[in-house]
Amino acid sequence: MNTISSLTLDSHAICNPQRSISLRQVRPTTRNVVVCSAKPVASPPTKLAAADTSGCRIGELSQVSGVLGCQWGDEGKGKLVDILAQHFEIVARCQGGANAGHTIYNAEGKKFALHLVPSGILNEDTLCVIGNGVVVHLPGLFKEIDGLESNGVSCKGRILISDRAHLLFDFHQVVDGLREAELAKSFIGTTKRGIGPCYSSKVNRNGLRVGDLRHMDTFPQKLDLILSDAALRFKDFNYGPYMLREEVEKYKRYAERLEPFIADTVLVMNDAIEQKKKILVEGGQATMLDIDFGTYPFVTSSSPSAGGICTGLGIAPRVLGDLIGVVKAYTTRVGSGPFPTEILGSGGDLLRFAGQEFGTTTGRPRRCGWLDLVALKYSCQINGFSSLNLTKLDVLSDLEEIQLGVYYKLADGTPIKSFPSDLRLLEQLKVEYEVLPGWKSDISSIRNYSDLPKAARLYVERIEELVGVPIHYIGIGPGRDALIYK
Repeated sequence: MNTISSLTLDSHAICNPQRSISLRQVRPTTRNVVVCSAKPVASPPTKLAAADTSGCRIGELSQVSGVLGCQWGDEGKGKLVDILAQHFEIVARCQGGANAGHTIYNAEGKKFALHLVPSGILNEDTLCVIGNGVVVHLPGLFKEIDGLESNGVSCKGRILISDRAHLLFDFHQVVDGLREAELAKSFIGTTKRGIGPCYSSKVNRNGLRVGDLRHMDTFPQKLDLILSDAALRFKDFNYGPYMLREEVEKYKRYAERLEPFIADTVLVMNDAIEQKKKILVEGGQATMLDIDFGTYPFVTSSSPSAGGICTGLGIAPRVLGDLIGVVKAYTTRVGSGPFPTEILGSGGDLLRFAGQEFGTTTGRPRRCGWLDLVALKYSCQINGFSSLNLTKLDVLSDLEEIQLGVYYKLADGTPIKSFPSDLRLLEQLKVEYEVLPGWKSDISSIRNYSDLPKAARLYVERIEELVGVPIHYIGIGPGRDALIYK
């Protein structure tokens, strides 16, 4: 079980994964706190018996359903996709690239860290589709496939890659690092996996797509164009004929190996819809990192909200059904940018280590804080979630009190009705918190909602009440079976 002692909200402590943290009992100290009464909150009107909910919940999902992140990523989407994939014929990625890190476990408890391959790959009857909205780094993809195959997971005939998906080259990663260095103190905090520069090539209309690998006669000229463009833009980017020759030869080999995976996935997806096949869409990153709706410019370069499903797969909005939002029982984010409910100092360190909050893709320590219901409600409005998956509830199990960020206000007390786009305002606003009682017990072995401690149920139901979306799935550990169906 991952647990933490009560937290102190110190300020500006530097996280060091190597230093030891004392789990001493201290009373939480914070500002702008509203104490919530512990009276029970009414349950949603359609509450199923715990023994029946798992099959009913999953069986009732729409033909085309989706799993998207509600916060700043790292919510645990991969686990839910892996579980649901057993009931879907196709699992599809619609956006992002290898900056998405999804950790899943097989039936024997073996851990797999996926970045490009959809999380349905462990289910042998599932077809995995990488859509046109994804940017694909072929060396990374083949490394991922080789790792799966070496661990007994067959990928042959089970992965399709859109011929319209853009290719992410090693030089995009170099440019990503140069761009971050250029920004100096105002850097974005990217994974440096080349995602932004690749999407920039796409929008600049000089990018190369998977389908271009079928035309190696024109491939060198197109590649030379974007390499020359990068050299003009960054003085430290050293480009010469040798680089072009090496890349072309490398991609000739990649083209031969990739050919069996390439498909017109727009046709594949729409044929599957007509044939009434069940499709699950897996989002990368999360809504608060959306290029339009996130904390711009501290965002990703794609649309990880609901709109990205249609543009990233070539399917019509009318076919979309249930969308499940995945949200941690607290909040984390990686990299720079506003974080209104962040816990600074030793309190954040304790939460970080208890939840093992280090990036799947980069290993970077994540910033940690209380659950931000303003951001969560905003995310629910944008995506129209039919239900939520609340993850890592077990991490909070040793807290005497738990805080919920319920609304924002200005210094003069004026309430802010929604999540603002103005970063300066986000840095200055104050968060009003409700304090709920902790449950102080191990919940990691519980599988029925009714068996959770009363305080844990109060926490779950208070979130439902404030956000207005039911929580149907509750994560209480990393394993496949560590899930409560509510």
